[in-house]
Amino acid sequence: MSSLRLFLLVAVVGFVLGTSLAWLNRSAGDRLPEPGSSGASVGDPAPGFRHRNLAGEWVDSAAFLGERALLVNFWATWCAPCRREMPLLQATHLSDDRAPRVVGIALDDPQPVSAFIDEFGITYPILVGREDVMDTQRLWGNSAGVLPFTVLVDIDGVVRWQHYGEVTARELGDALQLLD
Repeated sequence: MSSLRLFLLVAVVGFVLGTSLAWLNRSAGDRLPEPGSSGASVGDPAPGFRHRNLAGEWVDSAAFLGERALLVNFWATWCAPCRREMPLLQATHLSDDRAPRVVGIALDDPQPVSAFIDEFGITYPILVGREDVMDTQRLWGNSAGVLPFTVLVDIDGVVRWQHYGEVTARELGDALQLLD
């Protein structure tokens, strides 16, 4: 093979690899569908769910709906943004009786989740699962499977807000205003 052909081959392969990597490294926001683009959207009735708690007992979404608004957070122990937002979710859980009830649904196994909630002092209800949690996320509007994913449901069981990624105090505060 001549040196010119070898050079052209290397250049073409380099170009293809470079453009492929550039496409893959685009920001997540460029690739994500809108929350609710598949599954529940804002204004829709909240879908149900049924997952195991850390004691291995099945818990149905009906156990959390009806008394007050509900903040459902899909997360995992290995997800850095999930870990960072936990103190905010815990503070929301501990605020007053008018605040939404917080429920975490972990895409994880019970053992690492138990260790995590003990380490971080999480006291709101936590449910766990694998494929079933992925299915529930899709039903709740997270077709991309992004973690964390947070959904606010009003007292009537209607989805009022959906959020991909880490929730800030300001974003959560703005979302809670939707309940007024």
